[in-house]
This record gives sequence, C-alpha cells and structure tokens, in this order.
Amino acid sequence: MIRPMNSFRAPTIAMLAAAAGLYAAAPVHADPDAGALYREHCAECHAESRLGGIGPALIPETLKRIRGPVLEEVIAHGRPATQMEGFADVLKADEIAALAAYLRTPLADIPAWGPNEIAESREMAEDYMPAPAPVFAADPMNVTLVVETGDHHVSVLDGDTFDVLDRFATPFAVHGGPKFSPDGHFVFIMSRDGWVQKYDLWSLKEVGRVRAGLNSRNIAMSHDGRWLAVANYLPKTLTILSTADLSVVKVVDVVARNGEKSRVSAVYQAPQRKSFILALKDAPEIWEIATDPGAGPFHDGFVHSYEAGMKEALAAEKGLFARRRIAIDEPLDDFFFTPDYRNLIGTNRAGDQGVVVNLDVGREIASLPLPGMPHLGSGIVWTSKGRRVMATPHLREGVISVIDIDDWTVVGTIRTGGPGFFLRSHENSPYVWADVFFGPNRDVMHVIDKETLKIVKTLKPVPGATVAHTEFTRDGRYALVSVWEDNGALLVYDARTLEEVRRLPMKKPSGKYNVWNKITFSDGTSH
Repeated sequence: MIRPMNSFRAPTIAMLAAAAGLYAAAPVHADPDAGALYREHCAECHAESRLGGIGPALIPETLKRIRGPVLEEVIAHGRPATQMEGFADVLKADEIAALAAYLRTPLADIPAWGPNEIAESREMAEDYMPAPAPVFAADPMNVTLVVETGDHHVSVLDGDTFDVLDRFATPFAVHGGPKFSPDGHFVFIMSRDGWVQKYDLWSLKEVGRVRAGLNSRNIAMSHDGRWLAVANYLPKTLTILSTADLSVVKVVDVVARNGEKSRVSAVYQAPQRKSFILALKDAPEIWEIATDPGAGPFHDGFVHSYEAGMKEALAAEKGLFARRRIAIDEPLDDFFFTPDYRNLIGTNRAGDQGVVVNLDVGREIASLPLPGMPHLGSGIVWTSKGRRVMATPHLREGVISVIDIDDWTVVGTIRTGGPGFFLRSHENSPYVWADVFFGPNRDVMHVIDKETLKIVKTLKPVPGATVAHTEFTRDGRYALVSVWEDNGALLVYDARTLEEVRRLPMKKPSGKYNVWNKITFSDGTSH
C-alpha cells in the first residue's frame, strides 16, 4: 500500500529515542570469526585439524620461524613457488589479523604419533597376491608412473606404447617423488599427511599403507632397498620403515645439538655412501643416517687419544641408523648432490647463494652466487664441452644457472621466459628441457642445447595452460610433458625431432617417473 503524502507523520521524540536505543544495542562491528574463516579458506589444504593436508600443519610448532607480521604477509600475499596463494583480495585486514592470531594459538591436543600409533595405522591389502613375474607384456623397466593430483590417482604407463596398464587410487595429496625398490618391482608413494603406500608393479596391486607421520615432506629408499625413511614436519621425527611389510623399525627424534627439536625439510638417499642425508628446517645442521650395519662410530662431542689403543669420546653412535652431525652456518632446506654424493649444494628459501658442503670432511668448502631462490632439488648434471656441469632453475627469477662441479664456478646463465621449477635431460639426448612454471609464460617449455647452453626451441602446446615437468622413456627416445591442469594431458614428444606424437587426457598430471631412469640414477635425472 502507498501512503498518501498528507498522511506522513513526523517522528516523535519517543520514536527517535527508541530508534537510538536499538542502534546503541546493535554492535558497531563484530569481531571476525577466525575459526569460520579457517574452515572456509584454509581447511581444504591444511585440514580441519590444522595438522596438514596438501599444505603443511598450521600450528605454532610448525610456524616457529614465521613470526610477527610475516604470517599476516603470507596470508595476504601467499608464498612464492608454492600452492599458497594470497587472500588480500578476499579477506579484509582485520580478518587476516584474526586468522593469523588463530593460527598462532596452540591446539588443545596434538596427537602423539610414535611407534605404537604408526603400527596401529598399518593396513595391508587382504586381496593382495604377489605375482612371480609381471602380469603384462610390457618392459617392466620402461614403465612410467604419472601422478594425477586432480583426483589423487597414479596411472601406470607402458613406456613403449603409452597404453595405461593400471590406474590406482593414492592417499590424499601425494607429495615428493615416488621411490622404487632397486629391482623395480615395488614403488612407494607418500602423501602430505604422512601416509606411505606400497604398490606392486608386477602384480599391479596395492600391497598396503601406513601413516608414518602427521605432516610429512618426502621419502627416501636405502641403498639395499630394505629401509624407507620418511621426513616429518610433525612430529619432528624421521620414521624408518621396513620396505618388506611397512612395519615401523625406528622413529628418530630430531633434536639439534642445542637441545631444540627440528622439522625435517627433506630426506635423501645417498647410495654410494650407504646412508640417508637429512635437511633440518630449524637447525644449522645436516644429518647423515647410516644404512650400513658397519658404519661409524660417529662422535657428537670431542674425541682425544693419549696413547695407543686409548680413546675417549662423547656420544658416539655406530652401526645401522647411526647418526652423524655436520655443522653448517645456517639451516639449509634444499639440496643438490654431485653424482658421487661426495658434495652437496644447499640453500634456504630466503637465501641468494648456494653453499657447497663436502660430506666426506663434513664442512663447507665453497659458496656460489645463486640469486632468485634456486630450486636445487630439481638440479641435474650433464657433460658440456668436456666438463661436468650442474644446472638449477630459480623460483623467483627467469634464469638457469650452470655450474662446473669440479671447480664450483658459474660457467653460464640461461635467460628464460620466467621462473622455472623443473629441469630434465637424458644421457641419450642432446637437450635439456626446462619449464617456466610461474608467471604469464607458464604455458611454454624451453629446449636447451647441452653444448651451447642456448635455447633451440620453445614449445607452447596449450596456450594459457601450465606446462611442466619432463620425463624420458628408458632409452631417451621420447619426452613426456604434463599439461598441469584439472582437465590436463600427458604430452608425448619425439625427443629428437621435438614434435608431439601423442596426447593422453589426464586429471592434473604432475610428476612422472620412469622405473629405469630412477633406479639407475640416469644422467639428467633429479635425484
């Protein structure tokens, strides 16, 4: 009903007073509901429990090094070279502040996750039956696994025909590269929330799985294939499993020399050294864990000897899983190893240089100018003009640094279309393949001549779609490239002509891993 103009009544004092009372009773501004904000924007990647999923755990114990306003900056603007995008366009400043305060609040209870809890989580497949030989006709050494993160599956490909032999479900959010047994019979896959899955590549069947940690980084296989090491952010441990049955063998508390616990950024296999190498996130130390029963003794404290047969030492460890500490100037959380595993180059996310550590003598021997956050974990080695060189992409700058690994000099800098994430080559290929993972040119792949260090071709197979991570077949004849989208594809290129020969639709394919290349540590493979 429309009220006639002459029926309008001016508000009385009583009416105004009543309205003012209602206004005063209403809150001017309600504080943001941090818990609701977390559930809406964070839980999908970091889990409702805040203990980690695709992303790391968001609790004070794992955010120790992100202090003050830095945490707000990460929420607002994200983190470079990760899946963490900024929320400045979605959340207001007070909401970001409330969310940061919420993440700094300790959980009421963090579940214990030691040997007993790990053992109780172990699930072996009741219908698994081992096969005496591969159940398929394809070359088992030329099988390639493709991790499809879009729906948490792995496709098993025949490396000659590219037919899909099997496609199996994995734990949620696979993280880090799968590891193969030395004979290529089994593969082990780890998820960000600590689940380790064992799969039989001959039977094409899952064997079982176990939760080795609550928030984990990657896994490594021992030189003899008997032990699997799991690097954990939460709890701050290294879990060692038996590859035979996924039983827990040992849980190592990672405690620095100063008594403080540290997260493990990554664990690496060093087959020639018969050991695992650990990168500690929160301590200026590198750990070497022996996988040789005859290893050691390794001494944490001083050692002296005054006469023949007389030794005194502090905290000596020897034998299987004995630990050796290597002191460094600052924590390093990304490593590259020379092929003989005598030297590593390390860096941290904030650094602008690489540090060369000789593992035999246990000290830093050189430093390298590597601005732009080098991604050493995807560094590779090849022979160029008669010298052995390694190369690494950079996560903040569109360059690839090429380094002589004999004298540790930078011998070349290759300009690319933007920051990259992965490099790959093969001993039978004259080329290095380098993606441009970040920025507007993420849809291109550079092909670089090993001798001249020049880009010879830039591929752009799907304009606007991220193209990344190359893997080769066993003989280096074909190069496999991911179109890293939900409705993506695996692209097969002739590695000699650089022409696309096949395209297989896949759900956000990420890493690809050829059995032969991985178990033989093929030249040009990231180890």
